[in-house]
Amino acid sequence: MTVFPDGFETLLAASVGREDAAVVLDALQGPPSVSLRLNPAKLTECPFPDAEPVPWSPYGYLLKERPVFTLDPLFHAGCYYVQDSSAMFVGHVFRQILPQTAPGAAVLDLCAAPGGKSTDLAASLRERFGDNFSLLCNEVMRGRFGTLCSNLDTWGDHRTGCVSMDPSAFGEEPLFDVIVADVPCSGEGMFRKDAQAVAEWSPETVEFCAARSRRILRDIWPTLKPGGFLIFSTCTFNAQENDENALWAASELGADILPPPSFPPVKTTRCGSVLLPGFVPGEGQWVATLRKHGVSDGVRPADVLNLFRARRPAAPDTEGTRVEVDRLTALRYLHGDAVVLPADAPLGPVILCFQEQSLGPGKNLGKRCNNLYPKAKRIKMDIR
Repeated sequence: MTVFPDGFETLLAASVGREDAAVVLDALQGPPSVSLRLNPAKLTECPFPDAEPVPWSPYGYLLKERPVFTLDPLFHAGCYYVQDSSAMFVGHVFRQILPQTAPGAAVLDLCAAPGGKSTDLAASLRERFGDNFSLLCNEVMRGRFGTLCSNLDTWGDHRTGCVSMDPSAFGEEPLFDVIVADVPCSGEGMFRKDAQAVAEWSPETVEFCAARSRRILRDIWPTLKPGGFLIFSTCTFNAQENDENALWAASELGADILPPPSFPPVKTTRCGSVLLPGFVPGEGQWVATLRKHGVSDGVRPADVLNLFRARRPAAPDTEGTRVEVDRLTALRYLHGDAVVLPADAPLGPVILCFQEQSLGPGKNLGKRCNNLYPKAKRIKMDIR
């Protein structure tokens, strides 16, 4: 049974009301949910039986239980991303404002690691604009930056790029049509998944996170074009980090807060939408949309991916004949082992595939296939 930190229950009740808080507290005693989001460029049907659609995501699915994703070759092929269903609501809000953006849109995912929201944004942008967009994904923490880059490599959209910069380093030029800022927070939406989040929560942490969020928003604000959109989100429930900061940003930085979408059982707060455990199956999220005062001049800057020298996803391997392999061979390949390909596989460069999805390169010598899968991405666990 989870013992909640001093002050958490009081702040939760003050933020969402006593009745809703009681439902949340009861739900936080249960197990976390499991969900994933398909990569529509690679997969259109959920590979797990009995999965249920996430209502606010055309690509999202809730699973009955957690499989061992590491042992699914489709996971390594970037066919889906394991993401909390509540976090997918940010993608829903993003899709609501996309019709008000134009081809060539420049989007910044400011606090992007590990990459769940980035890949969701990329899928939505590609669906609407094809190749005609730029998505710059930033992560200031160097230890998390590598994870972001790896996940975007696996996802495989070449109109995304990664940088690691403090928000203050982006400068003063209005470059972005949309900024998504899923800011670091006190992590109340992580309580079911991470005991450390419970241990580290305190009223002082909430105050610190709220102040840090204001600093982040203030620093990045000049780079948002007049008339541009800021999608501001957290994985926490309290009004101090959420509504109060949205009101501060609107007043101090100059923006209108857009009405949150009506999507029961998602609840609305003064400024945004809040997904509460017990009312939705996920772990929780809060999100609001602000529109910067002013009108854009319509001028498109240079490609922001080039402007910031963003690290791009590795180009997919194209040299070699595609060779379909079974699940065990695929897992051995992903583990880094030498494998034996079907007898009719051609000699020389090959691309190993599982269910028609590319896994990576090899060199078939006949009696064995040399494994050219990147060492950094290889499966570490026992695959037997």
